[in-house]
Amino acid sequence: MVGVVGTVYPILPGSILIPSLAWAWILGSSASWTFGIVAAGLAIAGLSASAVLTGRSLRREKVTRGPIMAGVVGAIIGFFVLPVVGLFIGFAVGLFASQWARLKDGRAARASSVNALKTMGLGIIVRAAV
Repeated sequence: MVGVVGTVYPILPGSILIPSLAWAWILGSSASWTFGIVAAGLAIAGLSASAVLTGRSLRREKVTRGPIMAGVVGAIIGFFVLPVVGLFIGFAVGLFASQWARLKDGRAARASSVNALKTMGLGIIVRAAV
């Protein structure tokens, strides 16, 4: 159950953590438990690295949680308006609209939004690599 939730809701490292720990539990040997613990450590390190890299860059760009949440709402709306592709377009539009409302400057909002999208993409890549 935790693995499924971790795959859908990417706060929990479900992609590698749960299968490796399940395998260790099923086999029960010291080698399988060693592998499971190492895999869990790598999953947690990847999640931490992703959070640190993303958080640091977003703070540097002065992107607060409000625009990120607006992007998430935009992504949900976009997903239903344009299935699959609308998720990404909706997030970008929601992030930009919120930044524009907050900064009152279109160019600054665009630059900030593009940098935030790059940063979040980097975080996703780092998390997926580990």
